[in-house]
Amino acid sequence: MGRETVIVLDFGGQYNQLVARRVRECHVYCEIYSYKTEIEKIKELNPKGIILTGGPNSCYEADSPTYTRELFELGIPVLGLCYGAQLMQHILGGKVERAAVREYGKTELQVDTGTALFRGVSPETTCWMSHFDSVSNPAPGFSVTAKTANCPVAAAEDAERKLYAIQFHPEVLHTPEGTKMLYNFVCGVCGCAGDWKMDSFVEQSVRSIREKVGDGKVLCALSGGVDSSVAAVLLSKAVGDQLTCVFVDHGLLRKNEGDEVEEVFGPEGNYDLHFIRVNAQQRFYGKLAGVTEPEEKRKIIGEEFIRVFEEEAKKIGAVDYLVQGTIYPDVVESGLGGESSVIKSHHNVGGLPDYVDFKEIIEPLRDLFKDEVRKAGLELGIPEKLVFRQPFPGPGLGIRIIGDVTAEKVRIVQDADAIYREEIAKAGLDKEINQYFAALTNMRSVGVMGDERTYDYAVALRAVRTIDFMTAEAAEIPYEVLNRVMNRIINEVRGVNRVLYDVSSKPPGTIEFE
Repeated sequence: MGRETVIVLDFGGQYNQLVARRVRECHVYCEIYSYKTEIEKIKELNPKGIILTGGPNSCYEADSPTYTRELFELGIPVLGLCYGAQLMQHILGGKVERAAVREYGKTELQVDTGTALFRGVSPETTCWMSHFDSVSNPAPGFSVTAKTANCPVAAAEDAERKLYAIQFHPEVLHTPEGTKMLYNFVCGVCGCAGDWKMDSFVEQSVRSIREKVGDGKVLCALSGGVDSSVAAVLLSKAVGDQLTCVFVDHGLLRKNEGDEVEEVFGPEGNYDLHFIRVNAQQRFYGKLAGVTEPEEKRKIIGEEFIRVFEEEAKKIGAVDYLVQGTIYPDVVESGLGGESSVIKSHHNVGGLPDYVDFKEIIEPLRDLFKDEVRKAGLELGIPEKLVFRQPFPGPGLGIRIIGDVTAEKVRIVQDADAIYREEIAKAGLDKEINQYFAALTNMRSVGVMGDERTYDYAVALRAVRTIDFMTAEAAEIPYEVLNRVMNRIINEVRGVNRVLYDVSSKPPGTIEFE
C-alpha cells in the first residue's frame, strides 16, 4: 500500500462500518477485512495499525471467530474493541468469562488520562457498552486503564507492545469522546500523519486509472445519480475520449429524469463525453412482469443492465473496461469486504451475472462513503446541484414499488414522488433531510372520493437524516407539510387514496422501502 492505512478486522459486529468511518474522519485511510484474512495478506498490506471489531460470539467457545497469536507479535499497533478486546486478552493469556452484570447502553466510565489512548479525554466520561462477557483477568503485561461500576476492566493496555483493549464502543456517537480515543490510537500510537483527504484521493485515483487503462477503451454505466456521475467525471478526467458513457433509461427513473440526465451529460451538456442513451423501458418491464420479491427484482435489473452494456459495447467495438459507481455501503451490504451478512444485492456489486463481457470492472469509488463521494464530486468541479442530488438506487423505482412492477405503477410513484420532492423543497427542508422519496405499497384499501367508493393504492413517504447512510433516523417533518403533500398526492395522482409516513430507523429497517 502506497498510502498510510489502518485496517479493520471484522468479527461480525453491527458497528463495524462505523469504525472505518471514524478512522477516516481522522484523515487516515481505512479498509475493512474479514477475520478470515490470512496473516500473510496482512503482512503484505503493511498497515500502520490494526483494529479488531466487536462481534456477537463468546471468544472462549471452540467455534468462535479467532485469529492467530502472530498478529500481536508483528510489531504493528493493535486496538481491540468489545469482542476484539476480549479475543486479544483470551489469546494472550487473560481470562474472559460471562459477566456477573450484563452492560448495555450509556455507561459512566473512569479513565486513566495519563495513557496514550485516553490523552485529552475527561477523567470521567460516558461510553456505550454492549456485552455479556467481560475480561476478569487481564493478560500478562497488560495494565487496566479504564473501569465502570460493573466492569473492572473496561480498558487495558500493554504500551510496550502497543496493544490496546477497549470493552466499550468508541465508534458510536453515544461515546462522545470516542473519536478522540480513536484519533489517539491512529495518529498517536500508530503515528499516522492524518493527511488523507479528498484532493489526494482524486489525484491518486486519476493516476492509477490512467496507469491501469493505458490506451484501452472504457464504458461507464451512467445513471445520472451522484455516485455514477462522480465516477464518470473522474474517468473523463483520467482518460478523456477513451470513455463512452452509456445511460440506460430502464423506465424506472424519477419523473422526467431521463431527459435531465441527457441535458447534463449529453452533447449539449457541460462534459466532453461520448454519451449514449438507450431507451429500454419495455425490455425491463417485460423481464420484471409478475416478479414480486425485491432481491429477485434487483438481480433481474442488474443482469439486464449488464446485458444492455454488453450490446452497446459490441456496437462501439472492443471495450476493455466497465466503470461503475459502486460505493462502500454497497460493498458492505452485499456481504463483501468484511463479515457482514448480505443485506441486499446491489446490481453493481453482489448482483452481477456470472459472465460479463469486459476485461475488467473499474469501481473508483468503492472505498468511499456517500458523503466522501460528494466531497470528491466537489473536488472534481461537479456543480453542487448535481453533487447534492437525492440518492437514487441502481434498480430505481423497481424497488420502490412493492410487489410486481407495471408501467401504471411506475406512473403513480413517479407522480407522487415529484409532488413530495417539490413540497419538501418549497418548505425549505431539502437541505436538512438527507434522503426523501415516495414509494408505492402493495396495499389497496377502500376510500371515498366525491360520493364514490374507491379501491386504490397507499403511497408511503420516506425521509431520513443520516451522515454516512449506514445508520439513519426518520426525519421529523412538520405536520402541515405532510398534510399538504397528502392532499396533493390524493387529488393529483390517479390511483391513490391513502398516504402513509414511514418512521422506521436504520437499523432495523433499510433506508430504501422494499
